[in-house]
Amino acid sequence: MKISLITPAPKQSRAGNQVTARRWARLLRELGHEVRVARDYRDEPADLMIALHAWRSAASIERFRAQHPAAPLVVALTGTDIYRYAKSDAATTFRSLDLADALVGLHDLVRDALPPEHRGKLVVIHQSATALARRPPLRRVFEVLIIGHLREEKDPLRAAAAARLLPPSSRIRIVHFGGAHDREWALKARREMTENPRYRWLGNVSGHAVRRALARAPLMVLSSIMEGGANVVSEAVVAGVPVLASAIPGSIGLLGRDYPGYFPIGDTAALARLLRRAEEEPAFRAALERHCAKRARLFAPERERQAWRGLLARLVPARRAAEA
Repeated sequence: MKISLITPAPKQSRAGNQVTARRWARLLRELGHEVRVARDYRDEPADLMIALHAWRSAASIERFRAQHPAAPLVVALTGTDIYRYAKSDAATTFRSLDLADALVGLHDLVRDALPPEHRGKLVVIHQSATALARRPPLRRVFEVLIIGHLREEKDPLRAAAAARLLPPSSRIRIVHFGGAHDREWALKARREMTENPRYRWLGNVSGHAVRRALARAPLMVLSSIMEGGANVVSEAVVAGVPVLASAIPGSIGLLGRDYPGYFPIGDTAALARLLRRAEEEPAFRAALERHCAKRARLFAPERERQAWRGLLARLVPARRAAEA
């Protein structure tokens, strides 16, 4: 089957949407499909479209449906779709949902954010990750990773601010992987490094470098204001790295409601307390690790592969029957 996979992210981008598109393309090719990844749909032949981002891909979704009224159309919902554009531009966002035959959500609480009329189309497919062989942690510092771009939705310097509140005896060092969305964010990160000896920003690095760091890190922080189901959570959990996360639906839907590592959005002091506990209390860190280990099965590559296989197998005959 020829699949058009639309993502708004530039091809060279290392942001989440492009990473997700590349992984899905590889997975779908492994299932025997021919996949074309592009930013826009331009009338090329396709048996099915998967559009990543209901709002940003709205024009491609409209164009594909007009050109291929009988072909299945899948819309994958991002965090900004669900938690921003569904409110700020509901007409465009919900038009994409109306045209879709299926909606793909990336965490377990997506259903709660959808209007009732669209919930029947939803399929939750957790993004997978490959297990890593653990490496010894650094001895001189307690390394805490941030993996994500510097932009408003990520609240990217929250962990750095929390580290400033730690006592002098703390060995915590915040190591941040991810490019800056613009010059202003880059300046903020460089200024933070100058003023805060506990913070290091490494910018855009290779996936290999990130995986090496994950393999040895004792902890990761995800301080986002909104997420659609961050793949970096899957990667950390499967790597055996517990996460301290802002209490947003996109993280709760991946880590579970009873996970003990949440802090309120933007609460620097609460995050500082969790960082200190993770460093100083082995029992707390062990509890985080046990919870993450229970969730790891959700992010197995074969589970994601089978979910896509099942969805596509169901959509094609269903669409043909509806048009008959």
